[in-house]
Amino acid sequence: MAKLTPPSLPLTGGCQCGAVRYTISGAPVVFYLCHCTECQKQTSSAFGESLRVQLADFDIAGPTKVFLRPISKGGHQTCTFCDTCGTRLTHQRPGYGDKLNVKAGTLDDAAWLVPAGHIWTSSKQAHVTIRSDELAYPHQPETDVDLEAQWQAMTPNWVPTT
Repeated sequence: MAKLTPPSLPLTGGCQCGAVRYTISGAPVVFYLCHCTECQKQTSSAFGESLRVQLADFDIAGPTKVFLRPISKGGHQTCTFCDTCGTRLTHQRPGYGDKLNVKAGTLDDAAWLVPAGHIWTSSKQAHVTIRSDELAYPHQPETDVDLEAQWQAMTPNWVPTT
């Protein structure tokens, strides 16, 4: 398992055009990659990068739009985009409670990130390799407890807010 040296808080990021900016003032809860076909379509890539944070630690400024995407277990996922350039910045599902996922590729510095695990590996692209020390789930895990524990072990210098 990789041990990370996380950057100092707050983390900052934004959209491609710079119209929307955000800050994350508390330690992220978990970072993982999702290989579902929806994330592949949304990112036009092999996977989506999700950095889960506490809502109370997330501040966003600038023109945004919200898209409500139906999800398989009922309800919807709330997706936030820049109203100017269309960059997807966050998403939140009903089960996330007081947390949301920031699309980690929008961080100003994402070079330090290593995922705690992977979900929806049953639809992963053939060219993507998952290391043996990363958690991997063929579908959506029932809970994120193991992913969160792995992330906390990887980032011992950060104590996540609860």
